[in-house]
Amino acid sequence: MATVSRDTLVNAMNHWLEPERFSDYCPNGLQVEGREEVTKVVTGVTASQALIDAALEAGADMILVHHGYFWKGEDQRISGIRKKRLRSLLANDLSMVAYHLPLDAHAELGNNRQLARVLELEQIRPITSTDPRELVWQGRLPEPMSAERLAAHIATRLSREPLHVGPDGGEIQTIGWCTGAAQGYLARAAATGLDAFISGEVSEPTVHLAREMGIHYFAAGHHATERYGVQALGERLATEFGVVHQFIDIPNPV
Repeated sequence: MATVSRDTLVNAMNHWLEPERFSDYCPNGLQVEGREEVTKVVTGVTASQALIDAALEAGADMILVHHGYFWKGEDQRISGIRKKRLRSLLANDLSMVAYHLPLDAHAELGNNRQLARVLELEQIRPITSTDPRELVWQGRLPEPMSAERLAAHIATRLSREPLHVGPDGGEIQTIGWCTGAAQGYLARAAATGLDAFISGEVSEPTVHLAREMGIHYFAAGHHATERYGVQALGERLATEFGVVHQFIDIPNPV
């Protein structure tokens, strides 16, 4: 177990994820400054009050999340829930670090890469291999599956039943995916000629598009599909710097 400066860890993550490449909806990197020295990092999907409380109980010096604070378009006043969360962090000198799109896109540590690992997909790559900011990935199943069998496979690997919409019948082998709220990329996946597309959420138009474009769509859960990037990043910190890493999953059915 090692103690490392906060800034050393943040600088390393900035170097790995290159947030300056992205035009994001929130600031990436250190969002709330805590104590200068870090021995334990707790990772989680969203910086909710429940995660903050659990991290404090676990003795964390830093929280690392995918969904942090200060989103564009939000009311910027420090009141209500925001006040309570920030007070918990500041009163306990607990740093909070967040990476959004950079953690989705990263070729090794990213949510898309890690979801492919969890789902045991093969020949995985971004759809546009020349752009490091690419958020849509594609790959293949080891063998063709029916929609019912793929849904069962997703449920087993993610511990969450997906919602499936699309054509009746047919086998699935080529798959596109983007974690989180990425149902808007369905048409792009269909245009690429893929058999199916996996994301986290579903919207009313998604159902009609999937049926009319003849592509299978699986809504596997925003939270469920984005649990893995922060874990990979936390494990990298533990390997490189010797800090203690603990992932805390706050259940979320969405």
